[in-house]
Amino acid sequence: MARGRIRAKLRRSSLYTFSCIRPNDAEKEVVPHQFEGPGFSRMVYCNEPCLHGKKPLKYCSNYISTTKYNIITFLPKAIFEQFRRVANLYFLLAAILSLTSIAPFSAVSMIAPLAFVVGLSMAKEALEDWCRFIQDMKVNMRKASVHRGNGVFGNKPWMKIRVGDVLKVKKDKFFPADLLLLSSSYEDGICYVETMNLDGETNLKVKRALEVTLPFDDDVTFKDFKGTIRCEDPNPNLYNFVGNIEYDRQVYPLDPSQILLRDSKLRNTAYIYGVVIFTGHDSKVMQNATESPSKRSRIEKQTDKIIYILFSLLVLISLISSTGFAVKSKFQVPDWWYLKPQNPSTFFNPEQAALTGFFHLVTALILYGYLIPISLYVSIEVVKVLQAMFINQDIHMYDEETGTPADARTSNLNEELGQVDTILSDKTGTLTCNQMDFLKCSIGGTAYGMRSSEVELAAAKQMAMDLGRQDSELSINPIHKNGSQGSWENIGSGFGASEIELETVITSKDEKGQKSKIKGFGFEDSRLMNGNWLKEPNSDVILLFFRILALCHTAIPELNEETGSFTYEAESPDEGAFLVAAREFGFEFCKRTQSSVFVRERYPSSEKPIEREFKILNLLDFTSKRKRMSAIVRDEDGEILLLCKGADSIIFDRLSKNGRMFEEPTTKHLNEYGEAGLRTLTLAYRKLEEGEYSAWNNEFFKAKTSIGGDREALLERVSDMIERDLTLVGATAVEDKLQKGVPQCIDKLAQAGLKIWVLTGDKMETAINIGFSCSLLRQGMKQICIAMNADASEQDSKEAVKENILLQITNASQMIKLEKDPHAAFALIIDGKTLTYALEDDMKHQFLNLAVDCASVICCRVSPKQKALVTRLVKEGTGKTTLAIGDGANDVGMIQEADIGVGISGVEGMQAVMASDFAIAQFRFLERLLVVHGHWCYKRIAQMICYFFYKNIAFGLTLFYFEAFASFSGQSIYDDWYMLLFNVILTSLPVISLGVFEQDVPSEICLQFPALYQQGPRNLFFDWYRIFGWMGNGLYSSLIIFFLNIIIFYNQAFRAGGQTADMSAVGTTMFTCIIWAVNCQIALTMSHFTWIQHLFVWGSITTWYLFLFLYGMMSPLYSGNAYQILVEALAPAPIYWSTTLLVTIVCNLPYLAHISFQRSFNPMDHHIIQEIKYYKKDVEDRHMWTRERSKARQKTKIGFTARVDAKIRQLRGKMQKKHSTIAPPAAMSPS
Repeated sequence: MARGRIRAKLRRSSLYTFSCIRPNDAEKEVVPHQFEGPGFSRMVYCNEPCLHGKKPLKYCSNYISTTKYNIITFLPKAIFEQFRRVANLYFLLAAILSLTSIAPFSAVSMIAPLAFVVGLSMAKEALEDWCRFIQDMKVNMRKASVHRGNGVFGNKPWMKIRVGDVLKVKKDKFFPADLLLLSSSYEDGICYVETMNLDGETNLKVKRALEVTLPFDDDVTFKDFKGTIRCEDPNPNLYNFVGNIEYDRQVYPLDPSQILLRDSKLRNTAYIYGVVIFTGHDSKVMQNATESPSKRSRIEKQTDKIIYILFSLLVLISLISSTGFAVKSKFQVPDWWYLKPQNPSTFFNPEQAALTGFFHLVTALILYGYLIPISLYVSIEVVKVLQAMFINQDIHMYDEETGTPADARTSNLNEELGQVDTILSDKTGTLTCNQMDFLKCSIGGTAYGMRSSEVELAAAKQMAMDLGRQDSELSINPIHKNGSQGSWENIGSGFGASEIELETVITSKDEKGQKSKIKGFGFEDSRLMNGNWLKEPNSDVILLFFRILALCHTAIPELNEETGSFTYEAESPDEGAFLVAAREFGFEFCKRTQSSVFVRERYPSSEKPIEREFKILNLLDFTSKRKRMSAIVRDEDGEILLLCKGADSIIFDRLSKNGRMFEEPTTKHLNEYGEAGLRTLTLAYRKLEEGEYSAWNNEFFKAKTSIGGDREALLERVSDMIERDLTLVGATAVEDKLQKGVPQCIDKLAQAGLKIWVLTGDKMETAINIGFSCSLLRQGMKQICIAMNADASEQDSKEAVKENILLQITNASQMIKLEKDPHAAFALIIDGKTLTYALEDDMKHQFLNLAVDCASVICCRVSPKQKALVTRLVKEGTGKTTLAIGDGANDVGMIQEADIGVGISGVEGMQAVMASDFAIAQFRFLERLLVVHGHWCYKRIAQMICYFFYKNIAFGLTLFYFEAFASFSGQSIYDDWYMLLFNVILTSLPVISLGVFEQDVPSEICLQFPALYQQGPRNLFFDWYRIFGWMGNGLYSSLIIFFLNIIIFYNQAFRAGGQTADMSAVGTTMFTCIIWAVNCQIALTMSHFTWIQHLFVWGSITTWYLFLFLYGMMSPLYSGNAYQILVEALAPAPIYWSTTLLVTIVCNLPYLAHISFQRSFNPMDHHIIQEIKYYKKDVEDRHMWTRERSKARQKTKIGFTARVDAKIRQLRGKMQKKHSTIAPPAAMSPS
């Protein structure tokens, strides 16, 4: 707490020029906002929450819910969800009709399976929603410090917080609701807020309280605090707020700089006090969230279409059956005296054949219902739950650091994971860990820093392998690993060594061996460390470089008592990395006062550091428009210096003629750093004369204290006057640490053929740097930046702005079409303001067409709503499966809008996870989730559904054939119990084992051959060709099973006495053939057998014989015609066994021939891999295995692979050019 007190004495507002300076009290005039009417009706009574207990002042509670159901809505909504499925609706109708006397089966046999299927599905939905509820309650039960009265604060759960409550929020805690900032631990009411959860930005935002509420800086001061706020109604706009507060009979205007939004975090501030304005679903972050959608996979939707087709077939054969029965009743039944036609009933009257036919239609619709598999949906539900369990328990997706496993929060979309076409990803916290490391620098035209970035590390290793393979082609000396240094080096000589230089790559193993890693400092170069920089030729420039790092910032130092060194609380991670670098170089920023900065400078000549004081005269802070920051300081010699750091494009434009001495080498180094995926800033300075500075400072003070809308423009103009005629000093390169495995994951996903879009609330420059870091962008890729003209946007009409944006989009599309280089790659980069116009109805399709033609798309400065709109545009515009992945509350909209939403857990907050369908701890796990589990789940579900329809058509149509054979009498050839057990027991477990355990290739092969994934997006296993193929197989099997049995048994002696078989014997034999045929068919379909598959497949056949034996042993009252049928009739008859064998072989012969032909003459990718693995060619012939692996990746223009391919093409070009230059005769000689 003592440290907080020391810091609290500092008036932070004096450090800021553009957003936080207040005009002098004498000069300012407070004008409250004037608003009337709808949209501004909210009244908040501060510190009087009890007044908000009744309408019209009763607002929603702070309880939040992301569940689909609640206690009241569960039954109606869940039942509606179940009967949205066509099959369930049909069986509901059949179950109702089974209560009548026209049903061919008992009511129990129809109602029980339906109740079981629907009940099980609803139970699964309830369980998944309960898990969401538990996660919601973890958030709702977080504790917050709330004023209880009489100046006493106590803890309350978030869900109990009410509008009007006064809260005390401490450092590094989330705000539980939208608050009005009253005061903070700093004297002038400044506080720092991290909004990464809301807009993805990592730099801290400065908020400031009204001066009138600053005295409320302690618990007891709130004893008698009262105030009234009138403000806008709840809305989703994160960046706007309009309101007034009435306090002590005065009205003061409120703006966004006083508002603290729910799910943002308090940083670098000991505590704040605030009053609750919006709670729960009224808060801005929840207003940006959409209701949890009910998502259905494409396979499930297509299954509904198949059900429609089967239902049409069912109606057709039922109409044929009823028509046949009506004709038979009218013309033949009167002659069949044994049917007693003279005693007609309601349902059987030869004189009213049409009515009889209608009643028989209903009977037929129920009888042939086995064409539509009632157990299909419940089997899929069981399979998906088990698949989800395997996903959750996958040790390769378990994050050891946080102890977080993968979490399939809904199992409805497992197969969708295998059909993803486009991934839309957040940046901050998803791709990056928001940790900056100072890695390299360029000072006075000399490059320093030997350590390579993660991009260089992976690229160099990949290059070493790829170039090694192409040794003969490129004439390159072997690249080997230097054991003494643990680094990859090109140690060849001659031509190869001069043409290809791979930088020394220090591995992580080497890092541990040398010294413990300093957070924020990854620099290695002995020329600058330990005072060695004094021996360098430009030591005076290096000194200036170090001082700019130590002085040009707004950070606050904090002494770490354990280590004795300083840590820094900076607005951005970049700034923190610069200060850590300055400290390690021997220029330690140690103290800040209201007007000075103190730096301890270490020199080899003195034992103790020299503490120097630099007077801070002015700070011109960084904004996204200025792209630079400057500090004007006076050193101990009285000299005034302007120290500036910023984007190279901005700084280079402001250099003086004499200040460009190092421009050319620095530019070269900046390009190299950019190619290595590093974030760069350029450093420059200027010496100011006393008179020049005084004149400028007067102008600056006037602009700073001016009132009006042009204040920002005035400050910008005055700042621009002094930031001229600079002298270039050097450049920095920091690495925004990507999350572990991100570049490799992106590369693998790109090889799998997936497109990746980045949607971020961060600045364009930051997003572009990260694009380079993870190889979504690379040198040589043509960047298409769609942006509004900053000046024209304020003056021109909306139509003119739209026209300009449309022209940019049209020109870019034309440029891509005219591009003739097949290796050319384009990247589309667009900001939020421009995107607002691009997403309008008359332009969005042109924008989408352009984006689809580009290799990568980066959308910057986008709001949560825009993320959702872009996701919807891609989903609806392309008609393909989209996946959105994010970690913060600002990603909830796109996660819910996408076909699949993936939340990153264990980072910041839980909003994204609670809204997601799948949760993983790191972005890199997405690779395994899609390429392994997605691929498996898609193929499993697709094959399972196709097989389901096959077996039900093979079984159901035999009923129809017998109907025709038996004069459409409505008589079934099978016993009721046979039919009841067919789907529930005798064929259900093998198909479930197919859906859970089937693997065309093992998981490691999926990752080695990422192109296998494209079988899902191309829908190779569930297209209409394959569906109708399986249906045709079912039709063929039904014909063989029925007619072969009828032909064999029709006139053939069956018993020892020469009697022919009766209906029960033929029906049981036919059913035995069905059980054998469909179970052997699934055995042929499986590629991967475990003991479980063997148990289920052959166990199902064994179960049939066991059931037949036990059922036959029961009394004839229960078993009927099946009494002792196996023991006495079927088992002793050789024809029973021979018929079963013959029918099974003939049924499965076409499928066996088909797959044999396909594997021999037109194999699919997984067939080739299976054969290679079976014959162990991957071990015996590694060259072939490597060649096949290189073939099995989609041609991509993003990722490391694309970057390496581009480098190799470049090297080939260089070598061909050099060969033609050195030895033209050799080039012309015949080869």
